[in-house]
Amino acid sequence: MSAATEVAPVQQRGHAAAAAWRAVAGWLGLLFQILLRIIRGTPSSWAQLLSFVGLRHPLLPVAVQTQPSPEVAFVQLPSEAPADASPPPLRRLTVVLDLDETLVSAYESSSLSVTVRTQAVEAGLHCFDMECTSSEKDAEGRHRVNRVTVFERPGLHEFLQRTSEFADLVLFTAGLEGYAKPLVDRIDAHNRFIHRLYRPSTVTTEYREHVKDLSCLSKDFRRIVLVDNNPYSFLLQPLNGIPCLTFLAGQPVDDQLMGTIFPLLKHLSLQEDVRPALYETFHMPEWFQRQGIPQVEQAV
Repeated sequence: MSAATEVAPVQQRGHAAAAAWRAVAGWLGLLFQILLRIIRGTPSSWAQLLSFVGLRHPLLPVAVQTQPSPEVAFVQLPSEAPADASPPPLRRLTVVLDLDETLVSAYESSSLSVTVRTQAVEAGLHCFDMECTSSEKDAEGRHRVNRVTVFERPGLHEFLQRTSEFADLVLFTAGLEGYAKPLVDRIDAHNRFIHRLYRPSTVTTEYREHVKDLSCLSKDFRRIVLVDNNPYSFLLQPLNGIPCLTFLAGQPVDDQLMGTIFPLLKHLSLQEDVRPALYETFHMPEWFQRQGIPQVEQAV
């Protein structure tokens, strides 16, 4: 065998070994680069390494990022309720109602003119007779019993029924309980009044007696009104008063309750504070000033 023939296989084996070492060096270089990225915390290095070893899902937790990724958008949550959120429901309106000459008109039956009674009944007024206990006593010390004829104001029962749907009704009369209680029992057979107050609940001021102080019912005057034909009744809370026309049997044509008072109460039931609307309507503080009574301090 010639020398040239022996050298050829040796050269071939040398080339193959060199190629193998170059391949190994390339793999080692790639692994070294991946390890450097892992050490630096580059998130993509994990994917490369796992892809390199043939895994599709991470087996180890990714290092916590100290800075948010630029692809993430952080949305600040609103600190307040949306502008179109529904407001909380209003507390029910409290409607305080006077009795005599506001809801009814009562007369001692013995002194009532037959003509007045006849005309009132023919005009459509509903009336009834009742007995009530008087504050006066007879010779034997017993309370007298009086016979009274009562005329109901037109629209009375409809007014009580419809107003009670959106308001709490309170009766407040300067009349004595012996007279007023049996009367109210007749006109309020459905117990729409949640509370009744009689003369002992009124107060005396330097200007008038039997003044109706609403503070005995509530210390919050934003949602309470007093309907009375006597404006002096709400001297202590002039911004909460609703004066109405006096009701008499001799003037049977009347629509105050359903024609005037009810629509106003319905409007007030939607107000957070009734006082500004009542001031604009009646200007009661100025009315008291014209009567020589100083204005009562009450903020609107």
